[in-house]
Amino acid sequence: MHKRSLLLALASAPLLGACGFRLRGVPQFAFGSLYIAAPAASPVARELTRTLQGSGGNLRVTREAAEMNQVQAVFELLSEQQERTVVALNSAGQVRELQLRLRIRFRLRDPQGDEIIAPTELLQTRDVSYNETVALAKEAEEALLMRNMQTDLVQQLMRRLAAARMAR
Repeated sequence: MHKRSLLLALASAPLLGACGFRLRGVPQFAFGSLYIAAPAASPVARELTRTLQGSGGNLRVTREAAEMNQVQAVFELLSEQQERTVVALNSAGQVRELQLRLRIRFRLRDPQGDEIIAPTELLQTRDVSYNETVALAKEAEEALLMRNMQTDLVQQLMRRLAAARMAR
């Protein structure tokens, strides 16, 4: 019985390779240096900077304006909005459900101004129930959901930056 399961596992390994499966690995960027143009207080820009620097590649990331002309690509965070909207009320008019949104607009260009990625908007939403008797706990939950949405957006940005191709 043990030999049969081992043989079955070995037989399925080539099938996984044939279907194109492979581990994600370190992202490869078409540019060697990147300037991030964003407000200093932007949490998305801070997390993107940390993620790019820790990605394990040889990408040089800077937020210093003096180095802007020495980079191969410029990431511009055009806008970043956190929204909180009421989506459901009970019969007494009290809030029962909220929708949290994190919306960013960005573009990627070379230092001469030629667009690599045209202005693009990314949006993350989460629905959260609300109960005023545990308002403090719900506030903490909202903050956690916002951080999760931010992390998801940064991962989307990483994939888009890795897929970007420079004009030669």
